[in-house]
Amino acid sequence: MWRIIVACLSLLAAGPSHAQELIRLARIADIPDQYVGGEMLRAVYAKLNIKLEFEDVPGKRALALSSAGAVDGEIQRIGTLSSDYPTLIQVTPAINYIEPAVFTTKLRFDVAGWNSIREYSIGIVRGVGSSEAGTRGMARVTATTSLENMIRMLDADRFEVMVTDLFSGRVAVRKLNLQARIVPLSPPLERIHIYHYLHERHRDLVPKVGKVIAQMEASGELATLREALVKQVLSAP
Repeated sequence: MWRIIVACLSLLAAGPSHAQELIRLARIADIPDQYVGGEMLRAVYAKLNIKLEFEDVPGKRALALSSAGAVDGEIQRIGTLSSDYPTLIQVTPAINYIEPAVFTTKLRFDVAGWNSIREYSIGIVRGVGSSEAGTRGMARVTATTSLENMIRMLDADRFEVMVTDLFSGRVAVRKLNLQARIVPLSPPLERIHIYHYLHERHRDLVPKVGKVIAQMEASGELATLREALVKQVLSAP
């Protein structure tokens, strides 16, 4: 489905014909915005003649692998990751952004930041840093194993609201054919810029990747690619 899309990448950059270096990145399984970020990075690394492969694992497992050096880094994470995982080096500028949003079955209210959901029972996906940080200190938070598992639990009234990236949530709710029952509330909780991370053994590669991201951002290429990928995923059958 949305994993297989991306004909536009071949138009962005073709590397030289000699053998390509390979970088393997942890990718949180079944999270659509991780797919989009990964394909954006594929275009970035193609300009450096580096091939990307992805290891699809749960969020916490991804961090265990990347911080230990079992894979070469993370596709995209929040900006404070290095403080908890010092072996992971942030690549700047940001590669992408997410908009954490509130989804619900019955409740209807205007969202006014994270405090506006404090009194509700909340579902989040374990290992998703933005959701964990935003709900920290709240009394009734359930950490689920995956996005689809969280959606099914919300549908079963295991909690009152769930929090996930707006784009990812829309895709996953539609995949489960629950869009008539589960809806996002407006506006999103916030917009968070997210960054690519590489293991410290790739310290020399960090500025090279950052330079390409900056160039693609300045030219508008990165935003155009993101828009195309999001549209493809949302329109996929």
